[in-house]
Amino acid sequence: MADNLGTSPDEVQFRFRDDDPVDHGTVTVDSALEQTNANAVRIEPGDDARLLLPFLDRLALVEVNFPAFGDGRGYSAARILREAGYAGELRAVGDVLIDQLSHMRRCGFDSFAPDKRLDEDDAARAFATWENVYQRAADARVIIADKRHEA
Repeated sequence: MADNLGTSPDEVQFRFRDDDPVDHGTVTVDSALEQTNANAVRIEPGDDARLLLPFLDRLALVEVNFPAFGDGRGYSAARILREAGYAGELRAVGDVLIDQLSHMRRCGFDSFAPDKRLDEDDAARAFATWENVYQRAADARVIIADKRHEA
């Protein structure tokens, strides 16, 4: 994972998907609920990601905005969507910092469009920070307790 950070000529700096990126703009959550053809939506802090659950099959991209690094509501939105079965691209946008990358990946983010471009070497280290994890998360990594009981 960390040896191939993936890049895009657009605003997306890191992308961990093999499909084609969505090349059109997103709509608000409210607009997505009112449209039958919206397939890209942007969640802002305070938006309820659960409102999108009936429409997950039509969404190719969900951007989650982090306007300030200290606002963690986007982590919850990502986890809600992934646990509900959302398999499309989940992009963290905004004030995304190096020390958040590993945690964002664990919550299910698979692309990143930070406001300020991040150093590639620092990002590679951040994505590879914790080889072993204690809690289950959207990334489906094997947790330490399960590794202890492997044959």
